[in-house]
Amino acid sequence: MLNLVQLKVLAAVARHGSVTEAARELHYSQPSVSHHLARLEAATGARLVQRAGRGIRLTPEGRLLADRAAEIAGRVDAAAEELAAQVGLRAGRVRLGANASALSTLVPKAAASLAQAHPALELSLVDRHPVEALDMLRRGELDVALVFQHAGAPLEGDGFRFRHLADDPIHLISRQPGAVLADHRDSAWIGGCPRCREELTAICAEAGFRPRLGSFSDDMVVVQSLVAAGLGVATLPGLALEAHRHPGIHATELPGAHRRIQAATYGDPPDPPAVAAVLAALTRAAAPGPSGP
Repeated sequence: MLNLVQLKVLAAVARHGSVTEAARELHYSQPSVSHHLARLEAATGARLVQRAGRGIRLTPEGRLLADRAAEIAGRVDAAAEELAAQVGLRAGRVRLGANASALSTLVPKAAASLAQAHPALELSLVDRHPVEALDMLRRGELDVALVFQHAGAPLEGDGFRFRHLADDPIHLISRQPGAVLADHRDSAWIGGCPRCREELTAICAEAGFRPRLGSFSDDMVVVQSLVAAGLGVATLPGLALEAHRHPGIHATELPGAHRRIQAATYGDPPDPPAVAAVLAALTRAAAPGPSGP
């Protein structure tokens, strides 16, 4: 029979590729980690790890089980947090993942609201892009994922529930005030992540041209600095400009172009009280005007 402790050991070994590092993370001795691995192999009847030089690596069977082990361990940890949150929100922790622009704008407003309404609730944050955040949410490593959805590129997946928070307008970023897309059909463009580049291509296609990508960065500060230096033009959402605005650039809102900002949870409703409190705070933070508790 599979044992939760053994599964956690396998997941730790998979993360580090080392018995020593796994033991350090779990506060176990190295022989204890090796013992748990051996017991897990005996229970499954499969060879899960093999020597690779001075370290170890997982077999295909070990990798398959390690992926499931990480998901199972994450779900158990999430259940413990939900139980703590259930007790009147007197304690508990909610793990939230979001990209940099949301972490710089919406999340601090929501955190301030939560601190006033539920001072004992701990909000743990991680910077992740939507696809990565949703993957962590599915594995039980996050409780809430704050994600954006490009027009025509819906986020999907069984078990996810999405709450729409706001529409974030897309802006053309250039050194020219009042510029329009057509002014830059022959310009060099700065592309972001693959999904962002798809969004840029779709926006430019509506204006009748395909952007010539000359540089690539997914950092809103870097993108604006490159534009200010004359190395290209770009598009950025409003939240990115709210988080950081370079004095050497001009931003022109593109009519009809926006991203949908959504808060995602995983599993069947209802949400645990602590998660519900975070969702309510995010909703207030995204609403126009003050976002008090």
